[in-house]
Amino acid sequence: MILFLDLKKINLRYQDELKEAFDRVLNSGLYILGEEVEKFEKEFAKYCGTKYALGVGSGLDALKLIIRGYKELGVFREGDEIIVPANTYIASVLAVSEEGLKPVLVEPKIDTFLIDTNKIEEKITDNTKAIMAVHLYGQTCEMDKIWQIAEKYDLKIIEDSAQAHGAEYKWKSENGKWKKKKAGNLGNASGFSFYPGKNLGALGDGGAVTTNDNELYEVTKALRNYGSHKKYENLYKGYNSRLDETQAAFLRVKLKYLDEVIEKRKKVAKYYLENITNDRILLPKILTDSVWHLFVIRTKERNKLQKYLNDNNIQTLIHYPIPPHKQKAYKEWNNLSFSITEKIHNEVLSLPISEVMENMEIEKVIDKINKFEG
Repeated sequence: MILFLDLKKINLRYQDELKEAFDRVLNSGLYILGEEVEKFEKEFAKYCGTKYALGVGSGLDALKLIIRGYKELGVFREGDEIIVPANTYIASVLAVSEEGLKPVLVEPKIDTFLIDTNKIEEKITDNTKAIMAVHLYGQTCEMDKIWQIAEKYDLKIIEDSAQAHGAEYKWKSENGKWKKKKAGNLGNASGFSFYPGKNLGALGDGGAVTTNDNELYEVTKALRNYGSHKKYENLYKGYNSRLDETQAAFLRVKLKYLDEVIEKRKKVAKYYLENITNDRILLPKILTDSVWHLFVIRTKERNKLQKYLNDNNIQTLIHYPIPPHKQKAYKEWNNLSFSITEKIHNEVLSLPISEVMENMEIEKVIDKINKFEG
C-alpha cells in the first residue's frame, strides 16, 4: 500500500536527533515554558521573518489567541465580523465564532481553492474588522489584493498559515522591485499548526502565533498562560495553551530541514503536474508559491477514483468532504448555498505526496490515474 503520508518513515529519518532532543528536555528538569520553547520561538520567528513567534497548544488556539488578543486591545469587540473563506477547514471558522465574533463566508476561486479576492468587498459591512487569509493546501493567498482591501477599509489581516510553513509570496515594492516574504509575515498576525501531518509537524499537537506587533505579542503571551504575565498575577481571563518543551525540542530539529522537505515536495508535485494526463482529472492551479502540504485534484468521479486507487493499493484522502456551512456544528448555516465551495468539496481528492515517497511509488500513482476510465 502506498500510504497517503508515511509519518513513521518521515520521523524515523530524524530519530537520532529527536532522541537527543528528548534527552535534553528530560535532563533539564524544565518541561513547560523552558529553554526549548524560547529557542524554538526565536528560530521560528527568524525563519518566518517576523519579530515574534509564540508557541501555543494548537493551530486553532493560535487563531483564537490572535482574535482574543485584539479584543483585549480594543481592536475587536463581541459581534464584530471577520471575512473567512467558505472553502476551508472548520478550524478557521471556529476560531472566529468561539471568540464571540461573526464569521462571514466568501466563496473561493474554483481553480486555486483560495478566497476569491474579487468577492471580498461585497461582504464588508460597518462591522467588518478583519480578513482571514487561509493559505490552503500550501499556497499563499493573493496578498497584494487583500492588503489593498484591508487598507481601504482599515481592516486587520489574520493569516491562517496552518498548511503553509515556508510558503513565499512575491511583493512588488514602490521602486518596482520584487521581494519575497514568507507565510506568517504576510499579515498583521498569523496562526500556525504543528499537527504531525504538517510539513513542519511535531510528534503531537502544537501551534504558534507570529507577528511584528509588540502589543499583540505581549497580550497573547499572557493569554496563553492563564492570562498571566507574572506568576500568580493574572491580567486577563486567559487560557492554558502552551507549546510544551518536548514538542518544541522536536520542532527545533525538524525546522532545520524544512526547506529541504519543501524542495522534495515541490519535485513530486512538479512531476505529477507534468505527467498526469487523464482528461477526467483537473490538476491544481498555482498562482503564487506553494509548499505542497497537499496535492489536491478535482474530478466529477471522485468516489469512483478513490475506490479505484484504493483497490490498487494507493491511499488517498478528501480535504474536505463537508464544508463548514453544511456541518451540524453550524446548523444555522445549513440552508445557505455556496455553490463553488460545494462543488469543490464534492470533487476534490488528495493524492499521496511527501518527502519520503519513492520514485516507483510516484510512478505508480501517475500510471494508475492515467489509466482510470471512470
